[in-house]
Amino acid sequence: MLTVSDFYKKIFSQKVYKIAVDAGCTCPNRDGSLGYGGCIFCSQTGSGDFIPARTLSIEEQIESAKALVEKKFSRAAARGEKISKKYIVYFQNFTSTYAGRGRDESRLFDLFERALAAPDVVGIAIGTRPDCLSREMLAFLGQLSARTYVQIELGFQTANEKTAEYCRRGFKNQVYLQAVETLHEAAKAAGGQLHVVSHVIFGLPGDSEEDMLNTVRTVLAAASDGIKITVLYVVEGTDLAAEYRTGKFKTLTKEEYFSLIQKTLPLLPENMVVHRLTGDPPKRILIAPEWTADKKRVLNELRRLYS
Repeated sequence: MLTVSDFYKKIFSQKVYKIAVDAGCTCPNRDGSLGYGGCIFCSQTGSGDFIPARTLSIEEQIESAKALVEKKFSRAAARGEKISKKYIVYFQNFTSTYAGRGRDESRLFDLFERALAAPDVVGIAIGTRPDCLSREMLAFLGQLSARTYVQIELGFQTANEKTAEYCRRGFKNQVYLQAVETLHEAAKAAGGQLHVVSHVIFGLPGDSEEDMLNTVRTVLAAASDGIKITVLYVVEGTDLAAEYRTGKFKTLTKEEYFSLIQKTLPLLPENMVVHRLTGDPPKRILIAPEWTADKKRVLNELRRLYS
């Protein structure tokens, strides 16, 4: 299995830290373009629950995010290790290629460029939806990838169309498949290379074990370069929370999730970069499953599955 840490080391010849920022975007599933309220599992803060305030400039957000990593550097320095600080800036919150209905995307282009100009930044990662990649955005990202490292993270979640509709995902599987293809084409046309990562959730209401494994197979068929897998967790302030409390569905146990991961890993080719095998839910609003709150322990147990 090719971990993201090893992947970054191959590219940058050293450890690289990913730091999250907020581009100040919304989502077509929230502003009325597709709907309101977002996906059924999405909190009011989007996917970024641990990022600097969007009221800060992008430069201030980057410095604030760097400060959170400094503790790790301090511990390494205390052990006498030589430290070279390099970062990938992750535009994580909501849909970071979506400027809003009828809005100029140049503001986003400027933010991406400013992030790359920050000290010690070696690349950017952008979280988005497969249906929020305009021709202009694709062209810009392709050209950008010709001169720096660019990672595009697509929320796919499930290949089960019925489950996707229940979750209010707002696009069909074909849109996702086409997005991966056009991203690669845009980069190739500009003489660059985009690293495309697909987000998958195990345990969505309505998904069977075979549905979840089929979702992984769909990601592989799309020629995604990387994959992020997490278990579904329920947080306060979501429509999913209300349905969970009525007993409409149950979340996966740790044993069930680990079993799914054990069945997933053999499906992945050697060149597939595994960016995540667990999530990091905000403890203050986490409802279930409770075992996901101890991320360090979960990661240690997961490592034993593939060590």
